[in-house]
Amino acid sequence: MKAGDVIFLTTVASVQFLRPIFVRVIRELPERHTYDGWVWIEGYELNAAGDAVARRELYVMRAGVRLQALPVAPTRLAKRRRRPVRVG
Repeated sequence: MKAGDVIFLTTVASVQFLRPIFVRVIRELPERHTYDGWVWIEGYELNAAGDAVARRELYVMRAGVRLQALPVAPTRLAKRRRRPVRVG
């Protein structure tokens, strides 16, 4: 895993992910000692639009991490129709 990768985490990566999540990796945290095959990562949890909603530090089994494309394309902003405003 490298910075910018989007990963998909399920219970295969760790039992804490009963509700699967997408994460954009910031970095691995190699200074933290772990069991063989496990790793600490720092990243942003993504919503369905691919926007970062929370910064997290996660302990996951490397073999259970799946590289993934973004869940959906980012949404476009809707055009707002402006109406005249009455003053006074």
